[in-house]
Amino acid sequence: MERAAIEALLERAYEARRTEDLEGTIAVFHPEARFALAGSKEMTPIVGVSRGHKELRATLKELMANFQFVNREIISTLIENDRAVVHSRTTLRFVPKNKIVATELVDLWRFEVGKAVEFLEFVDTALVNDLLK
Repeated sequence: MERAAIEALLERAYEARRTEDLEGTIAVFHPEARFALAGSKEMTPIVGVSRGHKELRATLKELMANFQFVNREIISTLIENDRAVVHSRTTLRFVPKNKIVATELVDLWRFEVGKAVEFLEFVDTALVNDLLK
């Protein structure tokens, strides 16, 4: 994929997530895409892997119900061949407790045939665990 096409997909993905557009977010992903939140499932229950649109829809629906993006500042984006890395500074609202927190995220993307086929997000799992208490 060309750089401009990857940039456009990233912009669509982050805007859809910001506006809690579930179907718009899913549309960025290939039907067999792999979506993962990095970390130990034993230590942080929300981390793990989803494969395909059905699992991705369920995962994103739960994430959107619990974590609202108040603000996202993209610090840097690196694109090489079919891969992208995005480093963001975010302000999130943990909806169940109406608690606002600031954190940073690193997203690793891989693209094929105009869609995201892999997404891996690194989150502050200690912060997540604290919110889930």
